[in-house]
Amino acid sequence: MRSFRTAVDDLATDVRLPDGPGPFPAVLIRTPYDRARHLAEARGWARRGFAAVVQDVRGRFASPGEWRPYENEAADGAVTARWIRRQQWSDGRYVAVGASYAAHCALALEAHGEARPDAVIVAVPALGVAETAREPSGVERLLARAGWWAAHGDRPDSDESALDEALAADPGLLTHLPLADLPERLGRKLPSWSGLWRHRAPGMLVSRAPRAGVPLLAVGGHHDHFAEDTHALWRTWGGPSARLLLGPWGHGLVASPGPDAGPTHRVNLGELYVRWARRALAGDLAPGRHGALGLGGGDLWLPAGIDGESFIRRPRLLHGAEFTADPDRPVRSDDLAVPTVGLPDRCLLATPPLPRPLDAVGPVRLRLRASADTPSADWAARLVALTPEGTAERLAVGVLRREKPYPETEFTVELGRIARRLRAGTRLRVEIAGHHFPAHARNPHTGEDPVTARRLHTSRRTVDPESVTLLLHTLPSRPTSTHPAKEILR
Repeated sequence: MRSFRTAVDDLATDVRLPDGPGPFPAVLIRTPYDRARHLAEARGWARRGFAAVVQDVRGRFASPGEWRPYENEAADGAVTARWIRRQQWSDGRYVAVGASYAAHCALALEAHGEARPDAVIVAVPALGVAETAREPSGVERLLARAGWWAAHGDRPDSDESALDEALAADPGLLTHLPLADLPERLGRKLPSWSGLWRHRAPGMLVSRAPRAGVPLLAVGGHHDHFAEDTHALWRTWGGPSARLLLGPWGHGLVASPGPDAGPTHRVNLGELYVRWARRALAGDLAPGRHGALGLGGGDLWLPAGIDGESFIRRPRLLHGAEFTADPDRPVRSDDLAVPTVGLPDRCLLATPPLPRPLDAVGPVRLRLRASADTPSADWAARLVALTPEGTAERLAVGVLRREKPYPETEFTVELGRIARRLRAGTRLRVEIAGHHFPAHARNPHTGEDPVTARRLHTSRRTVDPESVTLLLHTLPSRPTSTHPAKEILR
């Protein structure tokens, strides 16, 4: 293999070429996380016949300029793509590849004329500012964004431990108001922090997906913040073929397996990417949408797109038909324990034990009739599996924001999608609360923006327990296992 460093439009770029005279198809990876971390990945692509081009985005690590997240990637990437196609070692074809923010860099190229890639591989995609900062309902994703901005925002390098160190020094860091002043408490300048929260509408990547014209491989984890975005990207992609791989993993994919992952869910993603890229560039992929879902707790893979039949359960009230959502004592996202004394801080319901194993595959929804006495109210719904051994396992979470004081009315909270085998004897616990902190910002209940609010009010809630309906999708019989490569490479 041959390698060299260069600058493309002043941006620091590493190129690793396969042995032989070429020309070669290329892989382009543009990252804000230090191109040096992709050295092994670049070698792997080159060993398999691809020219690997890895670049620090503008303003990060060795690339000069100002780091402005989600603003320069389409234009800078297009310059680099055109440069690749002019090189003697290039056969004119390239695959845009990226994970997390780098997935945004890859997808931003799809609509760029002659710079458009021939195929795209994205993993755990952070699609844009609004998509990463907020739930579809508008609720702010506080902990994840505070961690990312503390580590990477407005700086040329990264400090992955910045937020953890700040929380160790001040455990109440994220409770101080207003949230807009977080940079001061972190002790560093973060001018882009306040601007982050002004973005509410989905970005161009989402709206362009149905008009895409190249093959897509989207990879994600059921336990990743962006699992819904990964699935939606695959579902709406307009290219000639779209493939989806969703395993029981976190944001680090195979490197961060969830508690429900099994030996079958260990996949060599690098080898799968190479094989898919070869077929995509050769035009050998079957048209349409295909893929594989890892069934957590079942140690097998299912074909993507296989939603089960509707499975409706009406959980029984345990306590809290009337409760108080107090921002000073919010229900915490990092604690599955339920207080047994004091005034209720949530409505708690549960189903009887499952009489037989259940494979829940598809969207989860909670329908309820409820009211709040404040101008704004968040409704955080959490579904928890209580195993026969007595342990609690988080299955799904959804947060809905409703504005204006409403009388008792019926509404639905979307909890995302799951693919999980539930054992016989498992009980399903449903929690309905007013907060899910620190994963999500606390609603001050005044109608003010939670990022700039300086005062918090309590909110009294009433839930009609007879109205609470849990909707799952379950497979009618034990499914036949498939293999990820079979579905991805078909």
